[in-house]
Amino acid sequence: MAPDAALAPAIASHRFGLSQSSLSSVGTEPRAWVTSQLRRPALLDTSGLPDSAAVAETTRLLRQMAVPMSEPRRQLREGNQQALRRRWQHQIETPTPVYERWVMFWANHFTVSATKGATLGMVWPFENEAIRPNATGRFVTLLRAATVHPGMLLYLDNAQSIGPDSRQGQRRGRGLNENLARELLELHTVGVRGGYTQTDVRELARLLTGWTVGNAQRPEPGFVPALHDPGSKQVMGRTYREGPQALDEVLADLARHPATAEHLADKLARHFVTDDPPPALVQAVARRYRDTDGDLLAVADALFDHDLAWAPHRPGKVRRPEELMLAAHRLLQLPVGMPERTQAALTTMGQPVGRAPSPQGWPDRHDDWLGPDALLKRVEWAMAVGRANGNLADARQLADLAWGPALSGESRQQIARAESGAQALTLLLASPEFQRR
Repeated sequence: MAPDAALAPAIASHRFGLSQSSLSSVGTEPRAWVTSQLRRPALLDTSGLPDSAAVAETTRLLRQMAVPMSEPRRQLREGNQQALRRRWQHQIETPTPVYERWVMFWANHFTVSATKGATLGMVWPFENEAIRPNATGRFVTLLRAATVHPGMLLYLDNAQSIGPDSRQGQRRGRGLNENLARELLELHTVGVRGGYTQTDVRELARLLTGWTVGNAQRPEPGFVPALHDPGSKQVMGRTYREGPQALDEVLADLARHPATAEHLADKLARHFVTDDPPPALVQAVARRYRDTDGDLLAVADALFDHDLAWAPHRPGKVRRPEELMLAAHRLLQLPVGMPERTQAALTTMGQPVGRAPSPQGWPDRHDDWLGPDALLKRVEWAMAVGRANGNLADARQLADLAWGPALSGESRQQIARAESGAQALTLLLASPEFQRR
């Protein structure tokens, strides 16, 4: 379908952003409003938040203590809450919500999850140190930052991977862990159809040995030769000499692989536009990736400036629960407050933030989020927000300001007939226009 100029401001606001309280803020050039945000983003202030080094030290202390509610555990919990509160408040207030959506996409692409003891406090330092500083540079730079960050090395067990023939491997009898190598190929670069084999996974795992986190004797993370499997490695038809330089060489080759361009283009188009993106859109994004050697700003331009990205795709992408919450707070200009209650509500709706169920991250298709029970939980969330905040804004006026001609006649009529402010807001938050983008 061709773009509809009348719908473009709503598409910019809700499909690519996190919902503006008024479409007038998008201006008269919606495409420019979208693409300019990645060039001049409002950056998250991370000063004073726990960094990966502090989290790693706290985690080491926690492992040495047998008391469940120890001081280190409290520090990790409070650090997580502080980082999440800062992040959410920034996303609610930011004038560049498209950039935040872009960061969220890449943080999910390179998932680190707090589902194991070693990563309980690493999710937000990983996003702040590896993803945010590199989300608009070259993909290979982002790929390297994500791969060697302590959060990723711990989450995918490379910190415990030891070359079987390395000095430490022969001495300690511990061996190879293939988790990071497998996800680096399957999820982060060439994709499941990229043509790699199990032998490639093992060889890449050998190449990655030595890249580990710090410990009490060696505080800095980095490359430890005593853990590195000696000899050359062959990954997807290319040979790499032993040593730390092989990491940059293999990541550069994987980033330039044609399958990586296709995999990333398809995933970007599916996330930002529609569950089954038009092949012409995917090919345009992949072509720009190849032509610019993975320049992510150029890739974003190819995606967000393509006519097919602005066509009405009905019924529209389903918002994940975290996006619902952020959009509601932005529409109502409502501060996030203490994050614990919000976290509980998101968990009830199926998205315990920071605890993605697997290295694949949060799923991205309609069927993953809109089962019967999930729909009920979303309606219950809308009712709770409506009851608590129905007096903050006239939902009838807000719906018109925030959606304009994109609001269906049915939704407009239901909201207009509401018996109270709380019911009107509930109906807006439960409407197809709000639940989808």
